[in-house]
Amino acid sequence: MEPQRIVDGIYLLPFEIGQVYLWEWAENLTVIDTGMAGSADAILAAIESIGRRPEDVREIVLTHSHVDHRGGAPELARRTGATVIAHRADAPVIEGRAPEPPPLLMDFERPIFETVMPKVLPAKPVRVDREVDDGDALAGGATVVGVPGHTAGSIAIHIPALRALFSGDTLANVGTLMLGVFNVDRAEAIRSAKKQAELDVDVACFGHGDPIVGGAGLRLRALAASL
Repeated sequence: MEPQRIVDGIYLLPFEIGQVYLWEWAENLTVIDTGMAGSADAILAAIESIGRRPEDVREIVLTHSHVDHRGGAPELARRTGATVIAHRADAPVIEGRAPEPPPLLMDFERPIFETVMPKVLPAKPVRVDREVDDGDALAGGATVVGVPGHTAGSIAIHIPALRALFSGDTLANVGTLMLGVFNVDRAEAIRSAKKQAELDVDVACFGHGDPIVGGAGLRLRALAASL
């Protein structure tokens, strides 16, 4: 799989369900989300295609605990030696110590859920090496933004130097920019969407759907105003 360059230093790997991002900084890489189980080979091939090596991956950041975002993490962590990072509230699920809380589905979400879930592969547990919270710093100058609602421990990643935001599944851009679906707490998810709209960003990357390159902040604020 050839990664798609979004802007200098940011690459997208689109899978059938979910997306993976590579963020290149200094001589290192951060992988943001890891797709479903079995995705590690494709991620490592993409890393090689941009002239990097597995050992260049310093951090693997999981935006939340859903299996289409953490499935590739055990193998990728083993083969890169990178630190696995997730929010403290989602860490028990990621490590297999707690069950995944089910989403509270809206009526319009039910047919989507019934279509998607049979395609989703189960994920093996992976150790979370570092549990983070809102405002924590990551390597390379990124900041954790606590955005609960999709899951209890959903996080977004803000890179001020690039004016870039990785929203995980809290937001989606599938045909239209929208609040992410399959939330455990829709009201909290809306508050988190509005929180992200307050950030100074020009590029927004989502767990599902096309990134917005240029004017992302305006789009996010328009969405927040409509919720």
